[in-house]
Amino acid sequence: MKVIVAISGASGAIMGIRLLEMLQKADAETHLVISSWGRVTIEHETSYSIKDVEALADYSYSSKNQAAAISSGSFQVDGMIVAPCSMKTVASIRTGLADNLITRAADVMLKERKKLLLLARETPLNTIHLENMTELSKMGAVIFPMMPAFYNHPASLDDAIDHLAYRTLDQFGIVLDEAKRWEGI
Repeated sequence: MKVIVAISGASGAIMGIRLLEMLQKADAETHLVISSWGRVTIEHETSYSIKDVEALADYSYSSKNQAAAISSGSFQVDGMIVAPCSMKTVASIRTGLADNLITRAADVMLKERKKLLLLARETPLNTIHLENMTELSKMGAVIFPMMPAFYNHPASLDDAIDHLAYRTLDQFGIVLDEAKRWEGI
């Protein structure tokens, strides 16, 4: 399994980091892109350095590198996760702006009909956000808001983050045994 992981500048950079950790555990090949504001958010919100995060990926690219392997549809990859996905990134992907490697790689996922998961991060959502996400859903993207579940009784923020990461990986058929699953009442 080959997965692109992109970290945009929205709050919640830990989701992209946790996904990289879990993908590494699942022996998936990962290709990482961090936006300039994603870098700022990682340093502000987490105890990870940029080098720590880049070390979790098999390959790491500058968001300015439009010549990277992942910018082409001929590069074989199973899909892409943008976690977190800012509303700016959502808008850019929807309009096909492709002005950086994150939005170009997402554009490639759409044109190649590959899995594209957008872990949208904003609240409240305005009509522009909702329309952009609706249109992307119609194009085949999976809109996957970073909303915690409570049926699994998370005891910590890490529990809530892990549950979201497990559910995200489910979208790629990557199932980790330690995930708590709904078993009914």
